[in-house]
Amino acid sequence: ILVDRQLRIGGPQLAPHGGADVVRQSMRLAHGFHAKGGLVVVVQSERSGTVSQPPGNELVGEIAPQGSDLLITQHTGCAFHETDLHEKLQGRKIIAVAIAGIATNVDVESTARAAAEHGYRVILVEDAMASMDAAAHAFAITKVFPQLGTVCSADDLLSRLA
Repeated sequence: ILVDRQLRIGGPQLAPHGGADVVRQSMRLAHGFHAKGGLVVVVQSERSGTVSQPPGNELVGEIAPQGSDLLITQHTGCAFHETDLHEKLQGRKIIAVAIAGIATNVDVESTARAAAEHGYRVILVEDAMASMDAAAHAFAITKVFPQLGTVCSADDLLSRLA
């Protein structure tokens, strides 16, 4: 599950990983999952109650869904809240999810909490996510995420897929 990889979300102000690093790691994960027949879910945030979205709301080009990938549009900070993500995962008999994206301590954390509450095995890919500040990212990675699932690097996850 790749959370909030839109042009307007991210950039040089991210920490501890820059936006380009998050995109690169996310693409490595997507390619790894595609190679094994796995599902890639791309989550795009949209503001509700508005006719048009803010500039830069389009997905980063490399992250756009391909083939059988799912595009989930969220209107809150959680990819599961008032979307059909859980139903689509259940329909495919998916029991584990790997989560990456922006921001670590906001939408990624909300999505991870909901995934854990829905009973999924949760894998959080530390170097494929970033926050608006390094301390917030570190707190989520070291204090919150270990309670929700397994924290690993993209390299660790890709080697397990192989």
